[in-house]
Amino acid sequence: MAGKRSRLSEKGSKPAEHGMTIRELAERTGMTVRNIRAHQTRGLLPPPIVRGRTGYYNEEHAARIELTREMQADGLNLEAIRRVLDSGDGSASAMFDFTRALRTPFEDEASEIVDADELTRIWGEAADEKLRGRAERLGIFRALPDGRVEVISPRLLRAAAELAELGVGAEGALVTAEKLRRHADGVARAFVDLFVMEVWQPFDRAGRPEQDWPRINEALERMRPLAAGALLATFQIAMGEAVEKESERTLRLAARPAKRAGKRRKRR
Repeated sequence: MAGKRSRLSEKGSKPAEHGMTIRELAERTGMTVRNIRAHQTRGLLPPPIVRGRTGYYNEEHAARIELTREMQADGLNLEAIRRVLDSGDGSASAMFDFTRALRTPFEDEASEIVDADELTRIWGEAADEKLRGRAERLGIFRALPDGRVEVISPRLLRAAAELAELGVGAEGALVTAEKLRRHADGVARAFVDLFVMEVWQPFDRAGRPEQDWPRINEALERMRPLAAGALLATFQIAMGEAVEKESERTLRLAARPAKRAGKRRKRR
């Protein structure tokens, strides 16, 4: 197959001087003539340049077909692809690269597959269907058809295991995870809004200049570690203050019974 594709590319890489016919474009891209015409009907492909009775295609048409194929493989439907391609002035490829970067996982962490017994051993009550369902809704687990469980974030599973060693049950861990998720959603939204308002919208209002696409992509990449670092720093401050307040409250509560016991001894 690879050899065939290579031969087709070589054959299509030397079109006639005035361009490629639709059959030559089909050979060049590995598409059928029928699909190329369907792409034109859907607005995914510009019409050919007509000379006489023959339409001729060029490298832009071939690039559009390849870009459409990539976007389809990435999960976009044809209408969404058409809107991206029509976004203007040759920036379709840059727009696609940007949207693909947006959908890139914030941090790559390989999932792990465990069986129900292993999960129960780690978490104690993990066999409870209601608890597992709540964990799935939080994006922690994913049930597999063979009865095993895919752990989306092994880091969270390790945290659950350590909490279990401290005496924290699955219910308590899940309640905390649900609270954390609600707060995390707000933090994530805050950073996304910041990027959109301060970086994307000015770029969009300026007409998305092609020369500025590298700057926008760089801003997106740099925003990821900056968001994580800012969140960690803020959490450390908040955690320090919360622990300090709780320690003061605990000391006050611990002192009260001692005072009462002393008064009772004096009365006797």
